[in-house]
Amino acid sequence: MKKLLSVILSLGLLFSISYAAEASNTTVKKYNNCKELNADYKGGVAETKNTKNKGGKTKYTPHVSKELYNKNKGLDRDKDKIACER
Repeated sequence: MKKLLSVILSLGLLFSISYAAEASNTTVKKYNNCKELNADYKGGVAETKNTKNKGGKTKYTPHVSKELYNKNKGLDRDKDKIACER
């Protein structure tokens, strides 16, 4: 019984590790302009959750993703660490 339980736990651990590896291999999309980015993320993309908007009031909350922000950093015109905020 102990061997069966250890085999089941080992297989579960193996599957969870392989699933996590697949999830981390997702590609981050580079957008050509803010219109395209805002179609997927209405509030734009922020580098961190503590990033403050320097440009005034916004209508939507930005999506937080360091990888996505870094890939689309060129779309952050006011350099406040939020790309295409609305």
